[in-house]
Amino acid sequence: MMKNHVRYFIVCVLFFVSAVNYADRGTLGMVKTDLSRDLGLNPVWMGYLISAWGWSYVVAQIPCGWLLDRLGSKRVYGIAFLSWSFLMFLMGFAKFLNGRLAFVVLFALLLLVGFSFAPTFPGNGRFVAAWFPTRERGTASSIFNASQYFSLVLLAPMGWIIHRFGWQYVFWTVGAAGMVLSPFVFKMLHSPQDDPRVSEAELKHIEQGGALVNMDLGAKTGARFNLKWSHVRQLLGSRMMIGIYIGQFCITTLTYFFIQYFPSYLEKRGMSIVKVGLVAMLPAICGCLGGVFGGIFSDWLLRRGCSLTFGRKLPIVLGMLLSCVMIVCNYVHEISIVVAIMCLAFFGKGFGALGWTVVSDTSPKEITRLERRAV
Repeated sequence: MMKNHVRYFIVCVLFFVSAVNYADRGTLGMVKTDLSRDLGLNPVWMGYLISAWGWSYVVAQIPCGWLLDRLGSKRVYGIAFLSWSFLMFLMGFAKFLNGRLAFVVLFALLLLVGFSFAPTFPGNGRFVAAWFPTRERGTASSIFNASQYFSLVLLAPMGWIIHRFGWQYVFWTVGAAGMVLSPFVFKMLHSPQDDPRVSEAELKHIEQGGALVNMDLGAKTGARFNLKWSHVRQLLGSRMMIGIYIGQFCITTLTYFFIQYFPSYLEKRGMSIVKVGLVAMLPAICGCLGGVFGGIFSDWLLRRGCSLTFGRKLPIVLGMLLSCVMIVCNYVHEISIVVAIMCLAFFGKGFGALGWTVVSDTSPKEITRLERRAV
């Protein structure tokens, strides 16, 4: 019998950090109407700003993966949280600029924010792979994945802040909160073998279940991951991994449609900014619930004797099919029906969001093996 379940505390910390991460990604979507009016930025300039962090985020994925391997999950993860929070705080000071200068400053800060965002979800995947047996990863990954929907619950008060104080206070609030909370994240996250709270029984359970408990050993002992260009070619050439990449692209597209454009869509339909924050919570909560249930259902299938392939694929297929009901919104004009459809679509989208679980299950294991550095 295990004496504790520290691994579920770890995944709750991942859920919290990821929720803040997604909330910070969505702040520009919340403030863009007021920001563009105050700073004199036209829709084309705003389009560049909204996409700016995404460009650097994509570019930074592989270097950030290398940093996580080289320096360890905890260090890179914590520094990233502190960095993007500080940059978000600085963005509030664009209020005192105007026109082209405001655009250049915000664009530069958003590029840096994208670099800082990049380690979060690869880091999540590493923590889950290190802390959770294979048969529990669906549930664990679905918990931190559900954070992207819960983030809109965190964004709900932002409408009131914009209305009461101004858009700049949104950046100051989320930035200051992140900087204050960063030390706690550093303190609470550990690798399995370094965590003083984990029992021998739990450590044995997760290691025997397939968890990669030695994943961060190289950051402390001089060992390094045996990553070669042949491994990269293997990842890019694997039919299964290509399927994961395409699936993640589609899932992520839905996510950013919701975070970046759904609030402004509601605002254009006549809702006040305060009401937008509250209404946008409803699909977010449904997506959060769908994400958790999808992971639980996937792990339940494995416990019932289904193959790993079937246990992961079925929730993904069912969830993606359900999310397609979003198309109906094009033919509906009643805002309450639109919100109801979005609730159903995002429950499905969450239910099928098992991409990080599949990555943990199927990535070539030789890439995670350590070899001792020559002295």
